Amino acid sequence: MRHNKKFNHLGRTASHRAAMLSNMAVSLIMHKRITTTLAKAKALKKYVEPMITRSKEDTTNARRVVFSKLQDKAAITELFSTISAKVGDRQGGYTRIIKTGFRASDNAPMCFIELVDFDENMAKTAKKAKRTRRSGKKNAEASAAESPVAEQPAEQAAPAEEAAPVAE
Repeated sequence: MRHNKKFNHLGRTASHRAAMLSNMAVSLIMHKRITTTLAKAKALKKYVEPMITRSKEDTTNARRVVFSKLQDKAAITELFSTISAKVGDRQGGYTRIIKTGFRASDNAPMCFIELVDFDENMAKTAKKAKRTRRSGKKNAEASAAESPVAEQPAEQAAPAEEAAPVAE
């Protein structure tokens, strides 16, 4: 039975696993995106997201708790300044895992894990993908109302019409 076996040991001892996750978390914080195997990315997500939540409150105790896990002053500064400012209004889900295929040597599933608010490409596409499921009639009327011809006042359009017959 597998009662209370909630996390992947990743084939490592506890100390090796803690050191590896700490190093990967520092790399993720500093570079905002890293490429790794899917199993390590899932383990890293559970490791780093509570730290990002902790960084929203910039207190001495929060810094000490996160430093006890990361052991890197530059990463702590980056986490508590830049990253916490960007994710301040987000309730969770600070990281995204995107699968990239399989590694050539051992066919391990590969992916990259990134901080959600720091990917400009995904942010641009998310804003463009605004679609509704309504009929085309209302959309055609709205686009006609937004055209530059419809925005001109009637006073500016009338002198142009009068000028044309005088020129004949």
